[in-house]
Amino acid sequence: MSNKYYREEIYRPRPKFSDTRPKKIFKIVNEDGETAPRSIIERSRKNNIIYPIKKEEDRRPRIKKARGGDVMPKRNKKNFRPTKSGAGMTRAGVAAYRRKNPGSKLKTAVTGKVKPGSKAANRRKSYCARSAGQMKQFPKAAKDPNSRLRQARRRWKC
Repeated sequence: MSNKYYREEIYRPRPKFSDTRPKKIFKIVNEDGETAPRSIIERSRKNNIIYPIKKEEDRRPRIKKARGGDVMPKRNKKNFRPTKSGAGMTRAGVAAYRRKNPGSKLKTAVTGKVKPGSKAANRRKSYCARSAGQMKQFPKAAKDPNSRLRQARRRWKC
């Protein structure tokens, strides 16, 4: 933890239906951008300590995620299966996805024989129900036996 603190500008949102400008307020942060402990904030108020405003060059670069939150692996032969062979992610693709998105529970397709009522059987049943909805939503893909949707359903044994 760092001992150097800065003021960071933030704007308090203005109340609805108000013509006033948003009020500019400051929060005290350390070099990492974490909010300062309450003791530091109270000491600065009590002793009128004014910390310098945090400049762009003082800020540490933050890693930006993809807009949707998930970071997808590259679309290549290693990570994604071609349409002819089932149109899903490969085992390597799932592993790459899970490396980029820690905490993900993504798994590969259920393609083998499964016991009725098992976890795998329930995953298959759930996928088949979801993809059946896709068949209704995209009738053009539903009619084409070589579409990615139909090939994936065939691979999952729907």
